[in-house]
Amino acid sequence: MSLEAIQKVTEAEQAARERRAEAAEEAKRIVADAERAGRQLVQDQRAKAEQEARSMLADAEAQAEKKAEQTLADHAARCEALKQDARKRLDKAAALIVGRVGNS
Repeated sequence: MSLEAIQKVTEAEQAARERRAEAAEEAKRIVADAERAGRQLVQDQRAKAEQEARSMLADAEAQAEKKAEQTLADHAARCEALKQDARKRLDKAAALIVGRVGNS
């Protein structure tokens, strides 16, 4: 083999080694970029999920508060009705008590 042919083979091998090294570096860069993008996506989705959870919790609390207020209002109305009914019978109860005490 001539010296020129050996030199061409050596240059070709060197070029191939350089291309492999460049390809390996490019692959590492692509993997690093993908990992970075993946971590960012996970972080973004986690933040979005936390925001949605806070919103859902706030909605549930508002509904619970509204239901509690309605329940309190219903019970207050029932209590008032019972008081009104009791007041109507107060005179009759007092007369019954006075009658029993007077008969003893």
